[in-house]
Amino acid sequence: MSGTRSPAKEPEDEGPREFVKYSFYRLQPEWRRLPAEERRTGRERLSALLDAPPPGLILRTYSTVGTRGDADFALWMIAPDLGQIQEFHARILGTPMGGYLASAYSYLGMARRSEYLGEHAVSASDGSRRRPFDLPYLFVYPFVKKREWYSIPFEERQRMMGEHFRIGHHFPRVQIHTGYSFGLDDPEFILAFEAEWPGEFLDLVQKLRPSEASRYTELETPIFTCLKVSPARMLELAEGLP
Repeated sequence: MSGTRSPAKEPEDEGPREFVKYSFYRLQPEWRRLPAEERRTGRERLSALLDAPPPGLILRTYSTVGTRGDADFALWMIAPDLGQIQEFHARILGTPMGGYLASAYSYLGMARRSEYLGEHAVSASDGSRRRPFDLPYLFVYPFVKKREWYSIPFEERQRMMGEHFRIGHHFPRVQIHTGYSFGLDDPEFILAFEAEWPGEFLDLVQKLRPSEASRYTELETPIFTCLKVSPARMLELAEGLP
């Protein structure tokens, strides 16, 4: 099976890259009209699957009920093999509840060390961490730079990104995870931030707006505010259960 393949060897200075996948689902209203016992059995089956991802695949579950009008929950997956992610998605869709799920948004990327860090020490706030911090809130959005950004000499881009890093260091409780999507998906990056409180992330984004590098932003929407919950609670909220 493809889930058993060994990941390709990466340069030693970077370590093995892993795939990151953010999937946003909408539960079709027809599911909520099914008999209560059928719904309960379906929730339990999907919840059991999400509680036990295959070895090597990291999974976190989030609710977007009340924060988005077009998605009910989100799955964050990290794996060394894209086949693992694909097969697990297929297993989700193969459950009774999976037949009532619509894929609202889907983003794929790979983790890697930022080229703008230079010789600086790597820290979690630089986006190099590849494991969730399991904070209560997750904010996810695709990101695209204007094409002229890449025509600027690298040293100038690195200088501008240094300002970004310095601003970020003033918000140590907001943790960034950067997924690189060049050639893998429509955006160039998939950005995700974990935080203890939404206001911290709001303040960080507002502080970044006047920065020089922000002038070269082409796209950074849609933005998803996600609340970390257990798989069982995630499905209950999607169904409308208190």
